[in-house]
Formats: sequence, structure tokens, C-alpha cells
Amino acid sequence: MQITQDMSLMEKLTILSDAAKYDVACTSSGIDRGGNGKSMGNCLAPGICHTFSADGRCVSLLKILFTNECVFNCSYCQNSCENDVKRVSFTPEEVCTLTMEFYRRNYIEGLFLSSGVLVSPDYTMDLIYQTLYRLRYVCRFNGYIHVKAIPGADAALVEKTGFLADRMSINLELPTADSLKKLAPFKSRKTILKPMRLIQNGITANKHELMVVRNAPRFVPAGQSTQMIIGATPETDFQVMQVAEGLYQNFGLKRVFYSAFVNVNQNSALPMLPGGPPLLREHRLYQADWLLRYYHFQVSELLSEDRPNFNIFLDPKCDWAIRHLECFPVEINRAGYQTLLRVPGIGYKSARRILQARKHGVLTFSDLKKIGVVLKRALYFITCSGRMMYPTKLEEDYICRSLMGDKTQIPREIRESGYQQLSLFSEGAGLCIS
Repeated sequence: MQITQDMSLMEKLTILSDAAKYDVACTSSGIDRGGNGKSMGNCLAPGICHTFSADGRCVSLLKILFTNECVFNCSYCQNSCENDVKRVSFTPEEVCTLTMEFYRRNYIEGLFLSSGVLVSPDYTMDLIYQTLYRLRYVCRFNGYIHVKAIPGADAALVEKTGFLADRMSINLELPTADSLKKLAPFKSRKTILKPMRLIQNGITANKHELMVVRNAPRFVPAGQSTQMIIGATPETDFQVMQVAEGLYQNFGLKRVFYSAFVNVNQNSALPMLPGGPPLLREHRLYQADWLLRYYHFQVSELLSEDRPNFNIFLDPKCDWAIRHLECFPVEINRAGYQTLLRVPGIGYKSARRILQARKHGVLTFSDLKKIGVVLKRALYFITCSGRMMYPTKLEEDYICRSLMGDKTQIPREIRESGYQQLSLFSEGAGLCIS
């Protein structure tokens, strides 16, 4: 194996944990697997809730690259083969040692393993497979594992790895094939979508097999996800969300992640970012993605070719409501579930609570506050027993100005702080391996 041997494990960890910071993996595990008395660890469906994401959110996964070596020259990637960075690779044994030792110390709940492409896609995918095999069958690790599949790798390697991982993902990288061709000419949409389809078909086939053979091995039981870089290329929000909608509908993805472009390379093909990474745009895309997955919206309702980008100052649900005032106000004591979901300030949990509470009496604004409705947003769009909370003009400019005055429309971490990536070696982390 062409793997660096002249560095300590901690030196490798420092480099390869930092190199993994642009791979987004903030996700729940999505799979239940109890301890069996023979292996170390278990996996609870809501147990993996955070990780080192690009905007510095908390983690509970060991998030590393297997290697930052790469044969590809992607303009946006800090690990591009033309970049002058210190190159280093783990061995399968080293990844297993780190995972087990961090788990024993209660630093992590699972592993997120991505990689550059060392030698070739097949060579790298095989190393990742060896790593997961050793973790599962030699180290007896029963915890959560999220692994990135390598586009272009042999289907048999991807399939074998899928029986060892809980979740797999293949980065779409950029929203369109034209952008991928421009910034990552050695990659293609075909080589990315092929393993994505393979994993989708494998998950479907495995579900049918489990109905017949209860104890059959499970294939990627937590599903697959992907990631798009936002802001490196000129696609509109409408184009980005259309791609995401297509992935959900055609590939059965669990999540599409949106990563605000960080200009780590001085490349003329990349845009300058005088205001820093487009974190607020990323935030709006995540909010819109939530509307697609949980609120039964379609992209065509939120954006169009004539209006291709979100209002950066309003969350997409408020923006939609202001542009569709003909649908409001909604009477809380009569509206159906689907109608309640479209009211700003009412989430899917509070909508269910409203339906349940209505069985016991007429609801008031005070009741809605106790239920969890965000009245400072909802008050413009609802009535209780035919009355609004305050005398309010159902007029677009007035409501828009009022909502834009709400500071919570922009997350505090974006308002008050710049871009910062946490690492395993942040002050106070106190991590050590003996």
C-alpha cells in the first residue's frame, strides 16, 4: 500500500480531521441496532445528531479522511493534486485504532469516513472496505458508520462496503453537469449517479430479502445522502432545489446537504467571496429542503424561472405565505392538517398538537402559544374563532416589513459570528490517545 509511514498517528489525525471539514455529515443515524453482548457499541436511530459541519456545529462522530492524497484536480478542493499541501494517509489499522480508542473514551458515537482518491477509485474503495471489515469483524465495533463511496469504483466493492456501513453517500459535488465539467473535468455526472443508483437498488432489494429472511445482512440500512457545493458556480436557488427534488424522487435519498462554498484555492475559475462563504443562502436552502421533505411543498411553489432565488431576509415559508395571501387567514379551529402546515410559525409537530387539542375545546391564541406555535410569525396568517390576535392589515408590504424586523429570521450564529470550523484540537477539547 502507498501509505505514509513517517508520521505519528496524532500528526496524521491533525491533518486528516482538518481536511474532512468540508464534507457535511450532520445527520441522525436513522438506524436502531442494540448491543449484542459480543461487540462494542450500539446504534440508536436519533443517536447521531451532530458532527463537525462546515459552519462549526457540534459533533458526535469521528470525522476524518482516509487520505488527502488525490489523483483528481478539482478546482474547488483543497486536496486537489495540484495543491501544495502536506499529503498523508491512514492505514486501515490506524482508523480502527482511532475509532475504538475514541469510542472507549466516550468522545464519539460513530465514524464518518471520507477520502481523497489514492492511486485509483478501486484502490481507495478497497482500502475503505478493508477498514470497515476490520472494524466490524476484528474490532467488533457495533456503532454507527457513515462512509463515502468513491465514484468510479467497481460496483462489487461498493456493494461489499454497503453491507458494513449504516449510511453511504456519494457527493454530487456541483448542481449541474456543466459546472462539474468546468471545475472537475476528471469527474462526470454518470460516474456519480451510477453508484447512487446501485445503492438505491441494493437498499430496495435488501428490504425485500429481509421480509423473507429475517436475519439477512442489512445493506446501508440508514439510507444514502449526497452533498452539493453552493456558490462556486452560477446556478440559481431554483436550479439547486430542482436537482434536490429530483434526487429525492428518483433516487430515494434520505438527505441532500448544501455546503456553502469556501474559496480555499486561488483559482481564476472560482468566484471571489468578499463577504465570505454564502452561509445565509445555505441556511435558506436547508429551510426549503425541509419544506420539501416534511411540509409537502414542491419546488415549483417556492420558486420559478421568473423568481429563481429565495428572499435572503425571510425564511422560504414566510416568503411563500406573503406571496399567497389569498390563502389566508386560516381559521385555527377548522383548518385541516395540510393547511396548518403552510402557516408560518406552525411546524408539523404543533400542527398535530392543534388537531389533537381541538378535540377537547375551542383553541385561543394563549393555547397556541402553549402548544408551541411561533405567534410572532403566525399572527399575520391565522384567526381563532374568526378573530386575529391584533388588528392586522393583510397586505404584502406591511407583513413583509414586520417579519423582516424579526431578528430570528436570520440565525444568531450567522448574525454574530463569522465562518469558523471546529476541529478535534480546538482549545478545551482535551483529546489524547495513549
